[in-house]
Amino acid sequence: MAATTHTVTNQVPPLVGHDLFATDRVLSEAVERHVEPGVLPVVLEELGELGRAAGSAQAQEWGAQANAHPPVLRTHDRYGHRVDEVEFHPAWHRLLGHAVSAGLTDAWGRPAGHVRRAAGFLVWTQAEAGHGCPLSMTHAAVPALRTDPELAAVWEPLLTSHTYVEGLRNPREKAGVLFGMGMTEKQGGSDVRSNTTRAEPLSGEGAYLLTGHKWFCSAPMSDGFLVLARAPGGLSCFLVPRVLPDGTRNVFLIQRLKDKLGNRSNASAEVEFDGTWARLVGEEGRGVRTIIEMVAATRLDCVVGSAGLMRQAVAQAVHHSAYRDVFGGPLIDKPLMRNVLADLALESEAATVLAMRLAAAYDADTEAERAFLRLALPAAKYWVTKRCTAVVGEALECLGGNGYVEESGLPRLLREAPLNSIWEGSGNVQALDVLRALRREPQALDAFLREVGKARGADHRLDAAIKGLLTELADLDGVEGRARRLAERFALVLQGSLLVRWAPPEVADTFCASRLGGDWGAAFGTLPHSLDLASVVARARPAVE
Repeated sequence: MAATTHTVTNQVPPLVGHDLFATDRVLSEAVERHVEPGVLPVVLEELGELGRAAGSAQAQEWGAQANAHPPVLRTHDRYGHRVDEVEFHPAWHRLLGHAVSAGLTDAWGRPAGHVRRAAGFLVWTQAEAGHGCPLSMTHAAVPALRTDPELAAVWEPLLTSHTYVEGLRNPREKAGVLFGMGMTEKQGGSDVRSNTTRAEPLSGEGAYLLTGHKWFCSAPMSDGFLVLARAPGGLSCFLVPRVLPDGTRNVFLIQRLKDKLGNRSNASAEVEFDGTWARLVGEEGRGVRTIIEMVAATRLDCVVGSAGLMRQAVAQAVHHSAYRDVFGGPLIDKPLMRNVLADLALESEAATVLAMRLAAAYDADTEAERAFLRLALPAAKYWVTKRCTAVVGEALECLGGNGYVEESGLPRLLREAPLNSIWEGSGNVQALDVLRALRREPQALDAFLREVGKARGADHRLDAAIKGLLTELADLDGVEGRARRLAERFALVLQGSLLVRWAPPEVADTFCASRLGGDWGAAFGTLPHSLDLASVVARARPAVE
């Protein structure tokens, strides 16, 4: 019998069926800013296609299914043979296949490759963030492998392929492969120099056998891995294929999958090496230096991924507030909610603009831009990933009880939000790396100051913040205990300078007044009420026809 006790009213239509790229003004403006005119039409077309796919009901359903059905470890086949395979729901493979075909593992050889990939990664991660891990690892393996031209010649075309082939078999028989990474161990965590995995050289050139473990192995279903192990000459980097050239399985014992807070669709594992064949990458004893380029590339993805999560959370909050009526009018028009939404939108815009500027530095690949990245990248990774959890949590609250319900999608975003801050070295690691860059590479600070100096004189609060940062750097007593404070200030000054140069005046004014000028409280929604907050919110609204 039909229910007659009530009529459903004042419910918000789902945010579905729209172009996640085209409706993100901040991102589309950044792409137009950083991509050369001759390449821009092709880039806009491919990002538009990806944006429409990411905003579709189909992609949203894939994301929900992949998280509702997490990966399952199968250690043995029915006959008792060790197979160490990870099984995924079909939705996972559809998400990953679409991402690979869109070029999200292909940045290093295409015009504007890093900007177009970063924009695509930011868009597609909003459909489902978990499968971003193998995309990131595969993309980031390229610069590490280029230290060995022979290995790069074999593997790079497969890593950058736009064809996704699921399942383990001889890589020479596949049109595309995925890579993972194994650095941390039980006893060391971020202190990778305490690793105990042994690498014993074989008679073949560059061949070794590994014995040991990895406490966190990313994307264990991948075709190959870059790992650290201790060779006779010291800590070294190795390529570990899952399937050997003769077609047999390498020894790669998956002990268990991690039961994680979020990132449920993705597999992270503990693995054991017991006579595992590996190929040396780079020189013995220079493993950290070899793998560091892979680490740096994943840092950028942490910034981009967090910017994507923030964008999706803020879009949901603004969309909800535009359609929800309270106390006689739309929620979005209420002064206090407008303040909250504007504050969230500022954080999202600053994160996106910074992420895309870093991607453009990778594309430029000049000595000056590499120096800029050396300081800006760890500072950005520290700050943007830290802000992500706070932004998503506040955005969820904008939906009230509806946001706390799984069907809204916000709980999944909130569980995902802390990951990028932890991955590849948590906050302290990033802050200490900022100090390391300051101490060892003075050209990094010079490059940073040249960058923020491009906006000097445009806003007195930005000028004061730059001066204050320099004052802090002049006093290095107890600097390690102040490392987080310094990393935060580097990131905020850089974000402020970019917004002053490129954002609308109301956005730059509000950011500088709050983040740099100190006219801001400890929670979101505490912006100066006299500023043009309505324009800031309108800019963040995803227009859905």
